[in-house]
Amino acid sequence: MSARHKVEAMTDQVTTAESGTPEIPGKPISASRTTLSHIMTHNDTNLLGTVHGGVIMKLVDDAAGAVAGRHSGGPAVTASMDEMAFLEPVRVGDLVHVKAQVNWTGRTSMEVGVRVLAERWNESAPPTQVGSAYLVFAAVDADGKPRRVPPVIPETERDNRRYQEAQIRRTHRLARRRAIKELREKRAAEGYED
Repeated sequence: MSARHKVEAMTDQVTTAESGTPEIPGKPISASRTTLSHIMTHNDTNLLGTVHGGVIMKLVDDAAGAVAGRHSGGPAVTASMDEMAFLEPVRVGDLVHVKAQVNWTGRTSMEVGVRVLAERWNESAPPTQVGSAYLVFAAVDADGKPRRVPPVIPETERDNRRYQEAQIRRTHRLARRRAIKELREKRAAEGYED
């Protein structure tokens, strides 16, 4: 089965017959993949003298937003960020590379996976992975209303694995949201004020 057929079988895209609107052609993952690089300076540090996590998170959001906008062909807003992992500290003088790609698409949303790598600006050693994150973006129109996005087409086995893992994360996000909503409704019915 080709990568495109796997995607069509796995996505939640609605066909023309079901929705009455034409299906949007898919885009390969490589069409929007990007890398954002930035050298860390003293302005980026926290009280411990390493780069502040918020600085890294902003770079992650910037790179992911660029990828989401490229893939969707227009504006996209951050809906959530989860699983932000800081694996190693980043130091002043590190050249940070933030690599982002669309892992999965729904009707109006996209999961973007991000890897953060760092290397010394003046050394030739290979970069070290220092962080990773998954973000969900929603494509919006000029009025801020959700708009459809093209399906993403995995091109490699690694892309297929990331696509399948993204579906698992989506299932968990929806289940978590549903469980929290049910708990809050139950507590409200029992007279608890949160």
